[in-house]
Amino acid sequence: MNSSDQDAYAELQDWQRKMQQRPSMLNRLARRLQARLNALLPEKVHAAITTAIKQMVRGVLFGSGYITRRPLADATLQAREVAVRTSVRNYRNTAAAEGAVTGAGGFLLGLADFPLLLGIKLKLLYDVAALYGHDVQDYTERLYLLHIFQLAFSSQHTRNEVYQRLANWETYRHTLPQDVNEFDWRTFQQEYRDYIDLAKMAQLVPVIGAAVGAVANYRLLEQLGTTAMNCYRMRYFNTDSSV
Repeated sequence: MNSSDQDAYAELQDWQRKMQQRPSMLNRLARRLQARLNALLPEKVHAAITTAIKQMVRGVLFGSGYITRRPLADATLQAREVAVRTSVRNYRNTAAAEGAVTGAGGFLLGLADFPLLLGIKLKLLYDVAALYGHDVQDYTERLYLLHIFQLAFSSQHTRNEVYQRLANWETYRHTLPQDVNEFDWRTFQQEYRDYIDLAKMAQLVPVIGAAVGAVANYRLLEQLGTTAMNCYRMRYFNTDSSV
């Protein structure tokens, strides 16, 4: 293992420890607070967000519009990660700009940010998968992306469970349903909504919405990029070879 791979492996181990932590008292309190905040939003807002998430995410499994590049072959881990970091930076900046525009536009444009941001996140995951050499034409690879997404934007309780699936992916993938309707969409949607609501609800407030939208989107894309990198590092080091 060269020095670059050793650094990546050390970062991976630190990240793995965080993913396997038990929910803290603060995590549990935040979960209760989120439930109360959800109750304050009108039902039509909840319905709009849920529908957008469901349709966009299901589109990952069937649509080809997100597929923009061939899997990168015959590259070192270091070369892959240089390209991945560049891609994350570009998508992060795009998301921040989008959040600022929709946040400045008031309540209706603020609502539009949810599906727009979701599309940016999914596009990033497709690019990261290809840069690590994985072919997302494979149905199970697309489900892997959904699990990365779920890991990045879930409570610590759900995160522990999803992490175990990803850590043992080569075994778990053989148990995946052939029918996508059997995927646990309800948990996926609710965890995502609960996670981002605390970060994004202030974006709907006039005056401060633009600043909140830019910062929140920037951080959410940064977190997704970090999660994706470490998930693919797990697969790289588990096979003890490059893709």
